[in-house]
Amino acid sequence: MSGRLAAEYQGLEVKVPNLFRCPISLDVMRSPVSLCTGVTYDRTSIQRWLDSGNNTCPATMVPLPSTDLVPNLTLRRLIALWASTAAPSSSSPEPSAVGPTPAAAAAELLRRVGNPGVDPCPALRKLAAFLSDDDVDEFDKNAFARAGGAVETVASVLRRASNYNKESGIEAAEAAVRVLAAIAASDCIEEENKRRVAAALAVDASSSVAALARVLRSGSGVESRIDAARLVESLLRNAAPSVGVTVAESEDLLSQLIRLVSPEKEGGGLDPRAVSAGLACLSAVAATRRARAEMVRLGAVPAAVRALACDAGPPAQALLVLEAAVGCAEGRAAVCEAADRAVPAVVAKMMKGGMGGAEAAVSVLWAVCHRYRDRRAVDAAAACDGGLTRLLLLMQSGCKPATRQMASELLKIFKVNAKSCLAGYESKTTHIMPF
Repeated sequence: MSGRLAAEYQGLEVKVPNLFRCPISLDVMRSPVSLCTGVTYDRTSIQRWLDSGNNTCPATMVPLPSTDLVPNLTLRRLIALWASTAAPSSSSPEPSAVGPTPAAAAAELLRRVGNPGVDPCPALRKLAAFLSDDDVDEFDKNAFARAGGAVETVASVLRRASNYNKESGIEAAEAAVRVLAAIAASDCIEEENKRRVAAALAVDASSSVAALARVLRSGSGVESRIDAARLVESLLRNAAPSVGVTVAESEDLLSQLIRLVSPEKEGGGLDPRAVSAGLACLSAVAATRRARAEMVRLGAVPAAVRALACDAGPPAQALLVLEAAVGCAEGRAAVCEAADRAVPAVVAKMMKGGMGGAEAAVSVLWAVCHRYRDRRAVDAAAACDGGLTRLLLLMQSGCKPATRQMASELLKIFKVNAKSCLAGYESKTTHIMPF
């Protein structure tokens, strides 16, 4: 074959700097990492070398005192910059045989999403698959999320999906939610890029909230509803306080979040992932005081109690929702109304949700049993086995001074007997009482 490329392939010729090639695979590095010897390799190639039992640097054959892999961020940025300028041009919108970089392919999909005359769903599904694929380097994912107009374009699809007919509208909204949630809830996405999602949704918060409520209400499956809840949480935690007011004023959204935590059918099972996403979102909503009474009216208290009783979702999140609920009169009334179920559930999970959950549990019990001294709550607390032991253990831990004071005031409520002191806490450890 001639040393010169045929005319049909000349436009595809790309000269790759040797510095960008992995010494093992000789391909352009997608995730460059350095060994302690200072030599940089592609993560996949060097990991395969080490997993094969080798304990030397492939390029220098020097024994490795450490096999730690340190990301070479400077080289990654240089490769990304080179890739964005050296991608071969082609009149065809489809990827060529040589193929653009993953980020360039994602940019092409984004162009299709932004085309008002094209159905955005196929491109959105491919973007969601791109962002969820473990084989795609996190640098490429962050490059897409960082690209100007990327998350804004997808957020606009979510908002305008209500203009489509019912079936295609919910399909487009679900596809957009899946892409945005893959950015907002992924561990490999940088915090700055996650905040971009919240900022894009906050541009028109009312329309975004209405669209997310629609997905929560009419989504085709639990996955899309979980993704929508995660976006609401991201919006609340990263956007301006005024957005929290918008969410608090959306009865539709709040009711759908509560339905995600506790389905309307009492006999139905609870999906732990759905419960976790819903409770995390409700605890974020509860940071807005005006939302608390509305949450209680819509059934947040029995939903959180049921999640605690059924061991569905992290206990700390349910306890935080109850702590926010007892901050208003309606919430305290709801907890006391169901004291025979709520108080034992709170006591039982006091030491199961970390320090934050334990402190929230004490706050709930102190509010209904000590500060407002509701007889139903006091009787239910006194009848709980192990309550005294849990309070003593918490007081001996590194809890906040305010929590320690509340716990000491609750001690007199719990019955002091051998059973509650010694057998109530689920542990094989022998605890020595301080008195």
